[in-house]
Amino acid sequence: MSNALEDVIVLDLTRDFSTSLSAAFLADFGGRVIRLEFLTAVDQADHQLAPTKGTWDFEADLIHRNKQSVALDPATDKGRELLVELTAKADVLVTDWMMAELAALSLDYASVSRINPEIIYGRSSGFGPKGPDKDLPAIDELASARTGMMPILGQPGEPPVYTGAGAMHNSVMLAFGVVTALIHRQATGEGQEVDTSLFAANMYGASLDIQAFLAIGEGDRFIHPISRLDVSNPMSGSLYPSKDGRWVTLTMPDTDRWWPGLAQALGIDPEDDRFNTHDKRCEENRLELIHLFEERFQTQPGSHWRQVFDEKQMSADVIGRIATSWSWTIPASARSRAWGSPFS
Repeated sequence: MSNALEDVIVLDLTRDFSTSLSAAFLADFGGRVIRLEFLTAVDQADHQLAPTKGTWDFEADLIHRNKQSVALDPATDKGRELLVELTAKADVLVTDWMMAELAALSLDYASVSRINPEIIYGRSSGFGPKGPDKDLPAIDELASARTGMMPILGQPGEPPVYTGAGAMHNSVMLAFGVVTALIHRQATGEGQEVDTSLFAANMYGASLDIQAFLAIGEGDRFIHPISRLDVSNPMSGSLYPSKDGRWVTLTMPDTDRWWPGLAQALGIDPEDDRFNTHDKRCEENRLELIHLFEERFQTQPGSHWRQVFDEKQMSADVIGRIATSWSWTIPASARSRAWGSPFS
């Protein structure tokens, strides 16, 4: 079975993690992604052509997997000829360079489309191609700060929380836009420009909360962060510390269904008059139940609760964490960037 993008040639002119990863997605599905490495000071911000001996370039392994590469000097006649040749043959160009830089090298959409009218030109930026912020740097944290979500993610009294999710959303959005444009070209023969931005990606990530805000209007839920001890349902979206500091998360919005099993696991009488209805658990005695859960979960370590949840098939888990050290060794072969020639 052939890959979906097997016959698609993609030029990768990227610097930032998010856009480079988007090109890698296209390579994952069979696209022949050729990374352009410029040899002059034009691209001083680009990565080295090879990692330092004895080191593992883990970022390159992630964002440049399955790619080929070509090094050229656009300041020379031969380099410019090769660049024009590649552009004329490519199906897609993916970039995150500033618009002025692209125009100076005749790599802006207007110039590229004159050479290759059918090309799909995918560009990512910080805040879009128009408006007063179009030349601001493409930094995900700055884009995230504009959404209004960061102040409500943390606990009350704590600093705003940056999740870093916008860059990942942006990678998928750009790849999806390019593939959609390829489908359109297949039907019409028309090339087009595809644009995404880190700001748009962060707004997408906040879309559910924004939609709720538009529906409900002004309210404390959308102005102030909510304490984990002030959730509306103690059994849904709530967090509780265990004895060893691991955090337990409960996802049981239908409390009538889950209450008997959870109560028994925590040593609580399911028929306790304070908590024997949904309204009592989530309204009348909500805060009392929250404090009781917090007390009971701290009697056992996270491993105990994970075993209980597995045995009882409960909608709950212990929040995982990445280990701080690794016992395995990365083979030397995995630390090199083994990109093939684009002309092979």
